[in-house]
Amino acid sequence: MTSPELAEEVLDDPELLRARDPRGLLPAVAGAGAQVRETAALTAEAGLGRVTDAGRPRGLVVVARREGAVAASVLRALLGPGSPVTVDVVPGPQLPVWMGASDVVVIATRTGAGHYALAPAYEAARRGVAVVGIGAEGAPLHAACASARAPYVPLPPSRVQHTTLWSLLTPMLRLATDLGLLSAEAADTDAVADALDAVAADCGPVVPTYANPAKMLALELLDALPVIAAEGPLAAAAAGRVADQLATLAGLPATAFRLPDQRVAACAVLGGPLAPAEADDFFRDRTDDEGRRLRLITVRDAEAGGPEGPAEREPRSASEALHQVLRTATERNVPVSGLAEQGDADGVPRLARVARQVAAADFAAVYLALALDAERAR
Repeated sequence: MTSPELAEEVLDDPELLRARDPRGLLPAVAGAGAQVRETAALTAEAGLGRVTDAGRPRGLVVVARREGAVAASVLRALLGPGSPVTVDVVPGPQLPVWMGASDVVVIATRTGAGHYALAPAYEAARRGVAVVGIGAEGAPLHAACASARAPYVPLPPSRVQHTTLWSLLTPMLRLATDLGLLSAEAADTDAVADALDAVAADCGPVVPTYANPAKMLALELLDALPVIAAEGPLAAAAAGRVADQLATLAGLPATAFRLPDQRVAACAVLGGPLAPAEADDFFRDRTDDEGRRLRLITVRDAEAGGPEGPAEREPRSASEALHQVLRTATERNVPVSGLAEQGDADGVPRLARVARQVAAADFAAVYLALALDAERAR
């Protein structure tokens, strides 16, 4: 197992980080804010009016996988249970059988290629379903949308795999706003871009480890088994992203629990046989370790909602459930890491606050992969 001392030497060496990052993950993550602004401009030029001028649809379906599916989950969480339009996420290549001329399908993929993206585009055109495409410029999906006179958001070739979440989410936010499903404040991409820029300034590769929360989290995860507790549905969508990035980039398994409905399971894991018998010592000799240790990672959303039912002994709100999970972690000596909690959240829109946490976790996952040399090993 890589020692924290050796890993810190790697993380504080910009040249070594660059050598271990052949795909350019770090620059791509650091440029997430610019990604949002550029994609917002491309979306404005795509002509979404061809879809939105027809008015509010009966249903909205997002065909996507991995990052696109996470973006769709964020959109669903923002809309909430009170959404006047049904929102579904499917992996493709089939469209739901109920879709027709009164529905809209968004096909979101970084590459704009593959049967799972092209088949639903042609099927939607055959059924008369309105289509919005998101993908690489000049990709086969671009041609399919052009033949159907459907709007298409062309992503530049600079987009890097595993770092395109915000490029896929931005057009969805604009579409939901134009359809009257989200307010401009709730889908404020400028605020999201500013939040991502702030995290990049705090967590960028030139910031030393002692002052860099993402590098510190990467060190904490070197010998950890992450348990992610998400405060409500929007945080749960973000937690899914965190778990996927840790697994995909660093090969680190992580379990995510959505609160309050998975509170019992989260507390059982934190208080179960994998919980440490004594408090963790960061400076301990790793050669004596028998295995990975649990570490709780929290994804917060203060606007997750109030109680979901009448007052009972069981917690009914996400906030109450999270406090109980934190108490369990404290009682069982499980260390806790909070994502991007060092900033002032007053006046920051809800999505921007969650974006800060996702961005910090993205940086940490990349740093962990580079510390382990996982990228160059590919």
